[in-house]
Amino acid sequence: MIDKLGFPSILANRWPHCHQERFFVVVSAFNLPKFDQMHAPCAVCGLNFESETGFYTGSLYVSYALFVAWTLTNFGLFALFLGIDVLSFLWPLIGSNAVLTPYFFRLACRIWFRIFMST
Repeated sequence: MIDKLGFPSILANRWPHCHQERFFVVVSAFNLPKFDQMHAPCAVCGLNFESETGFYTGSLYVSYALFVAWTLTNFGLFALFLGIDVLSFLWPLIGSNAVLTPYFFRLACRIWFRIFMST
């Protein structure tokens, strides 16, 4: 069931159809000059990563949901369970959001692609 949904390919930065080609050219999300570069077609199965111009614009909604989930989880952990003052962890939370931006961008693109492209 999990494999049919494509979770292994989403988490492993792999093309959901053949599970061999990388979704992004560079492995690390933190190589900032190249973190958003994708392969044009898959070298293994030949399918195109971008169905139309602006296709990945919708992944901004997924990225927003990931950031909201991350922020609420941290808020719940630190403020509600550990009783730490909100202002004490606000700047570290903003910093972690800034650091995680390239990773969440790439994860959101892979999730968006998996939702709307049949394999």
